[in-house]
Amino acid sequence: MEEKNIPDLNIFMMCEKLNENALKEIPNGFHIRTCRKDELQIWKEFPFDNEEDKKQYLEYMTEYFNAVYKPYGDLFYNLCLFLCDENDKPVATCFAWKSYEEFYTIHWLKVLKGYEGKGLGRAILSEVMKQIPNNEYPVYLHTQPGSFRAIKLYSDFGFSILTDEYIGDRKNEIQESIPYLEYFMGKDNFSKLNYKKSDGMFSKVSSNYKTHQF
Repeated sequence: MEEKNIPDLNIFMMCEKLNENALKEIPNGFHIRTCRKDELQIWKEFPFDNEEDKKQYLEYMTEYFNAVYKPYGDLFYNLCLFLCDENDKPVATCFAWKSYEEFYTIHWLKVLKGYEGKGLGRAILSEVMKQIPNNEYPVYLHTQPGSFRAIKLYSDFGFSILTDEYIGDRKNEIQESIPYLEYFMGKDNFSKLNYKKSDGMFSKVSSNYKTHQF
């Protein structure tokens, strides 16, 4: 089984309480700042590791930005974080967004290839999670089995995998995803995953919107 062949399947996760033991400081030589307006193209290309995918998904990223973030003016630029190297080059990104103006969700966690394995994903996610007030939990996110490294990280922070059949109008495909997670995460990490059914409120609210805001 090859990583490139993992299908895109819906996985939803929820954190009811932050595990503060998972927090990590920004490593030496790196710093955190927000995304500037002239860096929007950089952000749109960030999730993709090769030039072909960047071009293929540019229209999708533009449409998503216009539908979800643009109606809120500069809020995206005030929230979207870049973790940068000593030359101020963005090498990781992530931010929290209040989807449907009701629930905090984690958006677009990504570390550039070549910078993985340095603790940067944990560091930027730490900054994001620390910004969310305690009274705003639970926090939600959407991911895929191909992001099994991130799923392990989310689990460390206190996220559980949701078992609801649907979240809004999207089918929760965790059962189909489990064989891939078990294979690629390794037995030890896979065994530490927690599962939980939501109270249904997040799913109910999100079903009222045509655009998926997380």
